[in-house]
Amino acid sequence: MVAGAERDDNGRMTPALSGLLREIAAAPDAHELFERTSTRLRRSVTFDAAVWVATDPVNGLTTAPVRVENLHEGGCGTYWESELFAEHVNLFRDLAVAQVPVAGLRAVTGDRPTLSPLYRSFMRPRGFSDELRAVLRVDGQGWGQVSLFRERGRSAFAAADVAVLHALSAPMARRLRGFARPATGGSDGSHAPGLLLFGADGALLSVNDEARELLALMPPGPSTTTAAGLELPLPVWILSTAGRARLTGDSARIRIRTLTGRWLVCHASCLRDANGEPSTTALVIEHASPSDVAALIVAAYELTRRELEVTELIAAGLSTAAIAAHLRVSAHTVRDHVKSVFDKTGVTSRGELVAALFTEYRQPVAASVTLRVLDGRAG
Repeated sequence: MVAGAERDDNGRMTPALSGLLREIAAAPDAHELFERTSTRLRRSVTFDAAVWVATDPVNGLTTAPVRVENLHEGGCGTYWESELFAEHVNLFRDLAVAQVPVAGLRAVTGDRPTLSPLYRSFMRPRGFSDELRAVLRVDGQGWGQVSLFRERGRSAFAAADVAVLHALSAPMARRLRGFARPATGGSDGSHAPGLLLFGADGALLSVNDEARELLALMPPGPSTTTAAGLELPLPVWILSTAGRARLTGDSARIRIRTLTGRWLVCHASCLRDANGEPSTTALVIEHASPSDVAALIVAAYELTRRELEVTELIAAGLSTAAIAAHLRVSAHTVRDHVKSVFDKTGVTSRGELVAALFTEYRQPVAASVTLRVLDGRAG
């Protein structure tokens, strides 16, 4: 057996991989998922530092939660900026559509890591010699990303390491997808939107009271300070969303959960001056509507597109006959779809279904707390 491979010489799953898959299946929330996987993974794949993040499955942008291991605060800013603005080697967005969504930097560059801006600005100054990164992907959607780093003096990540992470990609993505399911809970207070304005250099210029209120409900992250002395903790997913809009000139949008688990939408737009040049970037944070989280509901419960249509028509109050007429199918077909939706969502009535999917969008508090670990080494 090759060390770190997910199968033995007879094609059987190794005990190490079996244990990892059990931990993934048993994780009660996203942070536990990252912690348990990281702890067990070290028994098969050696690494010295790591970044584990959940992502918006629609656009791949970073969202909550984030787990950072053995990287100090100052280094994280460089990591995110390099990934967003400078990186062009071994991109996450390329891995998201690759046949194998895992790759090592030294392998991809033919052992010439200096081709990577991330290596030059982030890895080399911190003594890292290689990075193994993966997109956590299932059914064509990425629900998370991971970067594993090895210090100088260790060997490069090998094909066996890639195989292990590849074996974990879909199970971890499927578990993260399951955490997107709505749950009941309390209110986050005001539903007024929050507004943040960023300058052309990415510095925070101003923020309204509603944004401060909503940001206070989010996990903490890196902070940004303007020349005017405005300092406010801004999670990396806020910075990356605004940064994407500033970089591309297009709008950027993510879904995010607060500490109480309520779904919010953050969308950023790059504003232009009279000459058409990028100037400020406006980022709005507001409570999500049913349509904003419909894609997550479909994915989390593994509903088909037709099952979602039936569910939305049920929420609109249509009878079985009316749904059948609207969709131009038989009433029997509609009943089959309804039964399938009930089975997948674990409800027994139409009222329970509407309450579960379209009333509130919440998650357990433990799933959205950012965690930084500086003593996570086990190998």
